[in-house]
Amino acid sequence: MGRRTALTALLAAGLVPGPSALAAPAARRRAAGAAAGPRPPAALLGQEIRRLPTSRKVVALTFNAAWDASGLSAVLAELRRRKAPATFFPTGMYAETLPSAVRAMAEAGHGLGNHSYSHPYFDDLSTRERAREVRAADAAIRTASGAEPLPFFRFPYSSTTVDAVADVNDLGYAAIEFTGDTNGYLGSSGGMTVDEAVRRAADSLEPGAVLQMHVGSSTDDGVVLDAEALPRIIDAAFEEEYAVVDLREFLTAAAP
Repeated sequence: MGRRTALTALLAAGLVPGPSALAAPAARRRAAGAAAGPRPPAALLGQEIRRLPTSRKVVALTFNAAWDASGLSAVLAELRRRKAPATFFPTGMYAETLPSAVRAMAEAGHGLGNHSYSHPYFDDLSTRERAREVRAADAAIRTASGAEPLPFFRFPYSSTTVDAVADVNDLGYAAIEFTGDTNGYLGSSGGMTVDEAVRRAADSLEPGAVLQMHVGSSTDDGVVLDAEALPRIIDAAFEEEYAVVDLREFLTAAAP
């Protein structure tokens, strides 16, 4: 089962609801008001970022949060044990439903990105609707975490378009996607295993790689393969002499 197919099924089941789309305006309208905090450097704007602009052997660990917190405690414990930074991308609905989970991410010292409010396909939305999704998520994440979210946005379903990237850039966000996805979110019922998640992560390593994982379970069994695979994924990176890098380092133009 592919990622889009699996998540479309979740959407249909009401697990990742999205707003009804409005008709797109005839002319592009740049939404007023950017994200608070530092604006991403030019190197992170104008395109979706699937590899960080650096030649260093570094990898960024990122986790989406849109379902539940089944694997969060294990993920945070492993990151703490390894002294490894990560960036979490919760949706606004997740932040409202599980505020203690989002607060725990922030209190552990990790950065918080924005994964939209209700996890819709952004290519189906107008500029105004995209702005509403991003701003509502920002407000919910701020309230839940008590922290300043990062100006990093990750598109639901990794469904990007040139116009959608421009819209989130105009709101003050870099579009941070990923070099590789473990596909651990599919779970064993989707044909995934811990071994396969680790293999996919290791195969995606390259200078500036961004690895996508999830902290929750998209199935009813509560199993989070990414949480189980994380120790081995970090080991695989270290074995290849990669350092785990904090995405916040790339908020300045001099980061690389």
